[in-house]
Amino acid sequence: MSVSKALLVRKRHNRLAQSHLLRLHRSASSNSSDNGEQRRVRIGCSSGFWGDTATSVPQLIYGGNIQYLVSDYLSEITMSLLAAVRNKRPELGFCPDFLESTAPHLAEIKRRGIRVVTNGGGINSSACVAMLKTLAKKSGVEFRIAEVTGDDLMAHREALEKAGVTEMFSGKPFPGASVNSMNAYYGAGPILNALNRGADIVVTGRATDSALALAPLMHEFGWEATDFDKLAAGSLAGHLIECGAQVTGGNHTDWEKVEGFDNMGFPIAELSADGEIVISKPPGTGGLLTVGTVAEQMLYEIGQWSVS
Repeated sequence: MSVSKALLVRKRHNRLAQSHLLRLHRSASSNSSDNGEQRRVRIGCSSGFWGDTATSVPQLIYGGNIQYLVSDYLSEITMSLLAAVRNKRPELGFCPDFLESTAPHLAEIKRRGIRVVTNGGGINSSACVAMLKTLAKKSGVEFRIAEVTGDDLMAHREALEKAGVTEMFSGKPFPGASVNSMNAYYGAGPILNALNRGADIVVTGRATDSALALAPLMHEFGWEATDFDKLAAGSLAGHLIECGAQVTGGNHTDWEKVEGFDNMGFPIAELSADGEIVISKPPGTGGLLTVGTVAEQMLYEIGQWSVS
């Protein structure tokens, strides 16, 4: 597939912070060929937050030539909002956006063999999985769906309070009974386990954002837990696409240079086994891919950093 604008991030040395050369690359291929080109895996991200546009899913499925569709919905405030929803209606507490955006395309996802990974399970992944199975049945397709649980720590609230747990930066005491939700971030491991066991769709709770992409890469390339450079590259790729169209110009400082906001292209991370990354978007979509847009997303969410 020809990509009009893509960013190539090539790992050259061992130290990640000093080892990536960023340059614009005009084309990229997603398939192995007889000339010895490495097999590549393409992962499209259709959501960066709860409330993101549903137009991204068909854009990536039909125009992205992807093997994996991932979607990120969770932030700290989102977890609190989902907890409040579940307190009122126990059958809820997941992100309905995931089901609403994906359900119309389940048959095509099945036909193309695209695997799906999402943290849209929120704080009630069981209910999300149950509804997903119902929607798949209505679409006439069947998936092997894995539910990853274990992040909800509310059952341990009293024990943690008695243990004297404090806020890690300020040292403030545990807030006790006022806690609305409490979740541990898990990484790529549980998602990788689900993919290794044959899951077509993986629904998680509070997984780290980048793990949604890192786990498929570990699964496809056989990366081990000690392949630190490759894991760093996979984590970087996951972070670049986790916020959806932010990396393709949606959060760009020079916003006036970005065209096609009404059809913003959502990102695709294409990686080879050695950790080479190409960031692109489906053809015919709006947005902007430059060193600037990608670098801004790379530095996004870094609280304190300096350049010497």
